[in-house]
Amino acid sequence: MRSTAILAASVVFIALAATGAAPGQERSAASSAVPAQVMPDNLPDDLTVWPNKVSCRNSDDWLWQNHDRLRKMRPRVLVLNFANDVSMEDIRKHAEGVIRASAEATRYHGYRNPAAPAFIEYEVARYVDLRDRQGPDAGKRKTSSLLPRKKDRRGDEALCDYGAFFSDDFAPHLGFRDPRDPQRCLNLRELVDFGFVHEMWFYAIHDRGDEWPGRETCEYKQFYDEHCRPIRDRHGQAGNGADRTMPWIGRSFRIAFFNPHRGVGCAMENFGHTLEWMATTGSIAYFSKYFIEYAELDFERRFGVPFNELYRTDPGVADSIAYPGKTALVVKIGDKQHRIEPYIARGGSVHFPPGARHHYDLDSPCTVLSTIENYRLRNGPDGQDLATEFNIRLIEAVGDVAPDCMGKWMVFWRQCMPGLDNACVDDDGQPMKNWWPFLFY
Repeated sequence: MRSTAILAASVVFIALAATGAAPGQERSAASSAVPAQVMPDNLPDDLTVWPNKVSCRNSDDWLWQNHDRLRKMRPRVLVLNFANDVSMEDIRKHAEGVIRASAEATRYHGYRNPAAPAFIEYEVARYVDLRDRQGPDAGKRKTSSLLPRKKDRRGDEALCDYGAFFSDDFAPHLGFRDPRDPQRCLNLRELVDFGFVHEMWFYAIHDRGDEWPGRETCEYKQFYDEHCRPIRDRHGQAGNGADRTMPWIGRSFRIAFFNPHRGVGCAMENFGHTLEWMATTGSIAYFSKYFIEYAELDFERRFGVPFNELYRTDPGVADSIAYPGKTALVVKIGDKQHRIEPYIARGGSVHFPPGARHHYDLDSPCTVLSTIENYRLRNGPDGQDLATEFNIRLIEAVGDVAPDCMGKWMVFWRQCMPGLDNACVDDDGQPMKNWWPFLFY
């Protein structure tokens, strides 16, 4: 068995004197000073860009201390291909599509402002070919035998053993030689701790409902309070679902699984759920407070109904939601109907744009009043957000960067969230923080 590494971005190692914590040492929040023996070369001096020469690792204290000065993030993503029937060229095309869509989605109000800059621009640290090459059944397996699998899989758990990705045994497959000892390779824990990798995506085939190769996204995250300061010794899973094999390595780290037989829009939908889980787990209290408001995950508090979100509606019911008027909502859950009036939509959620009649509704003819385009701008009557007419056709303005699944909606939805140079205000009347740095806290 062998793996072929394709270097897609220049990643150079330099040796430094050993200082500070050892690789993988657990901590509640990471120091801004580089405590590792090695770090990436060619990092920018510009401290409005991350990673930079002062901070190059997830969960650095520098991130929360310098949140408001950041104008660009260029996180490095490691891309692994376990899909035996998909070429590396096609994997590259898909990953580049996700990178373009993610950049487009972080252009604040980009659907109406052509000059809005992208805030997150992923760079590929390396593409790694982990398809099967040997053995009589190599051509029959859809997902490579090199994908780490649980030996004691339980129930409907994902097949993947996430902990194995971080092991020394798996490190040679990644192919990053340790400059301190060329006879060994850096493991994933070290790659994260030294700042070479900030996120990982892996591709595998999912064609049976009960055999998910991995969670859409799996993340172990450092927790932060309402002032965006790390909470000592508090961390937990905050991805789209959790997996018992995902380890805490002392820094936040996210692993996404993509089915390469699906398109970029489906990948963007995965990331949308990641934002929802990051908020509902409370991993960053400041973000949770405002995202839950924006995504309308607070119906019980807001309207006194016995449910918090439209996700409670039955996915098998075509019209479980109705709009008797532009400011009226009727929700059917089980055999009960709940009418909310007056109702003005906010930003909606991954499955439910304003005006949606059911899960995944991108064909709704309904026009409703919504504050999605004016969230937290306080530009309406009595200092409230201005409510304007929303119809799903508005999302066509984002173009075809993510055409399948909920992709177009995901780009529009994220462009309306407070991003770079937003004019939003928080509950204290202060400028709202750009939400995108939270992804790498």
